Amino acid sequence: MLRSVKLGLLSIGLATAPLIGCASAPVRGERVYIREGPPPVREEVIVESPGPDYVWVRGHWGYEGRWVWVPGRWLLPDRPHRRWVEGHWAQDRHGYFWVEGHWR
Repeated sequence: MLRSVKLGLLSIGLATAPLIGCASAPVRGERVYIREGPPPVREEVIVESPGPDYVWVRGHWGYEGRWVWVPGRWLLPDRPHRRWVEGHWAQDRHGYFWVEGHWR
């Protein structure tokens, strides 16, 4: 009996774990402000492209209670002939906020 209760609780925990991570993520369009601007952008070594249609997306600073480097990566466009618009940190009177990169 105790074993089945433990397994049941474990399965509930595994089923809801992905939802817990999403609870703190900002809603699309909602800005999360940081008081200090990010450190200078790092130089990156761009590794060989995995294929002719891939586009290099530069690394950038992310904020998770402290500044952390998010390394660059190769992405496939969501449709042919699309161009990647880099994400960037912007500033207004409330502080710094991240503007997500997107395909155009």
